[in-house]
Amino acid sequence: MREFFTADQRQLSFLDFGGPGRPLLAFHGHYNEASTFAPLAEALAPQWRVIALDQRGHGESDRAQSYQRADYVADIAAFHRHLGIGPVAVLGHSMGGVNAYQYAARHADRVTSLIVEDVGAVVDADWSMTTWLPLRQPSRQALMTGLGSVAPYLECAFRQSDDGWGYSFDIDDTVRSHKALTGAYWSDWESVSCPTLLIRGADSVVLTRDHAREMIARRAGRAELVELPAGHVVHGDVPDEFAATVRAFVDQLTTA
Repeated sequence: MREFFTADQRQLSFLDFGGPGRPLLAFHGHYNEASTFAPLAEALAPQWRVIALDQRGHGESDRAQSYQRADYVADIAAFHRHLGIGPVAVLGHSMGGVNAYQYAARHADRVTSLIVEDVGAVVDADWSMTTWLPLRQPSRQALMTGLGSVAPYLECAFRQSDDGWGYSFDIDDTVRSHKALTGAYWSDWESVSCPTLLIRGADSVVLTRDHAREMIARRAGRAELVELPAGHVVHGDVPDEFAATVRAFVDQLTTA
């Protein structure tokens, strides 16, 4: 079910996939939106209730003037308050993964466990793909064709308007958000106190194996690494394996 709330005079949207299970908050990466987690929500139900935010400038949420780190973290805090629920499991992919671990670091009492999908503690965000994305196309199929092999990863963000087919995100906003994402966040990563799972795509060009292993080493036994046969979008490449990995991690914590 899609819902809306207001944070700092801006309307944000989210998808509550429902059910009686324990809540798990999910945060997407650039070029995506909350609906990217629909397969995960279905796989985790009914034990887990996935609630995914359309982050600022994405999906049905309003565009913003600023896409700094503090802005994204503040949105998550407002989202969590709006839901009126206690401490929860949190999951994030790519940019959403940085948002998730920064939220967990800065609001430790609100996060019980953390899953970070294919992003590091040092980020050199590459927005080159943004510059070659085909813009308005006359049909959905034309947009798919223009995108080629990356089309399945962006399909959840396709939108039709009066002048053709495009995206639910703005190109210029996406570049600004990428630029603001670039940085070193070791302090946040090392400050996370809850049990953490880092999922890396074995073929990822975003998170190297050496960097992932350093992230685990710096958390001194409070984090674990799982590699799956995928690229950067692990939940899209191997959805069943991804869901099983997430389930095994969160279930073991609730039964411990």
